[in-house]
Amino acid sequence: MNKRQKLIPLNKLNLTDRFLFEEVMEDPLAHQEALGIILGRDVPLLTQNEAEKELRISPEARSVRLDIFSMDEDRAVYNTEMQKQRRADLSRRSRYYQSLVDISLLEPGIPDYSQLNESYLIMITPFDLFGCGKYRYTFRAVCEEEPGCVLEDGATRIFLNTRGTNDDEVPQELAEFLHYVEHTTDEAAEHAGSERIRRIHDRVRKVRNSEEVGVKYMQAWEEKYYEKEEARKEGLQKGRAEGRKEERINLVKKKLEKGKSVEEIADALEETDETIRELMKELGV
Repeated sequence: MNKRQKLIPLNKLNLTDRFLFEEVMEDPLAHQEALGIILGRDVPLLTQNEAEKELRISPEARSVRLDIFSMDEDRAVYNTEMQKQRRADLSRRSRYYQSLVDISLLEPGIPDYSQLNESYLIMITPFDLFGCGKYRYTFRAVCEEEPGCVLEDGATRIFLNTRGTNDDEVPQELAEFLHYVEHTTDEAAEHAGSERIRRIHDRVRKVRNSEEVGVKYMQAWEEKYYEKEEARKEGLQKGRAEGRKEERINLVKKKLEKGKSVEEIADALEETDETIRELMKELGV
């Protein structure tokens, strides 16, 4: 099959596709509109967003790339992530992301942790991670013994489910927005009664019609394709190598059972004595 047949055209992508999501939400106005819908309040962002912001605490530590990272006028920070694929580790991943964001916010040598920014980690998914049918799941630390006692640490994590069913419990605009995220069409934008959704869709149309973004999309797709091909070839080569090794081990086993010496086996298989001894270790001999 021609690899080009697997490429989804840019104008057919939904906001659940990370490339379109990042290109659209990199615009502070579009991200501001989305945050306003999600949080139910105005979020006056500063002018600069960061797409694919990399966080790493040391050269050896595992890094993360945040989809969209923003700060508002009150220095609250917002990390908005699109997660299309269901993974079992998303809850714990959100914990790791939160920790790296916190480390990046507090400058070395500052002993006053009260200066740590308010932070919001928002993860949008086209599936229900928790299985309760909610459009929005908001998590803050509360006391088990006294549920009304909230740990005021300034950290909020929100998981959004585009397939929620509790329409009577959330603002209509939020339900419409999450539907639009998964079905990013002119019809969905027009059907929504929200001006904010329509303004986001204006940004979507500009991205889809941009020749520069189109080239960037093709380059990103080609790069990902060749990375997958390289990984596939490496996997095949590894599999073949392991298969050859298994075959060699079986041959060594058969010759040992016939009473052959290491030197005789090495000569028959055209291997060194050391290689035969290594294979014998695999057999536990």
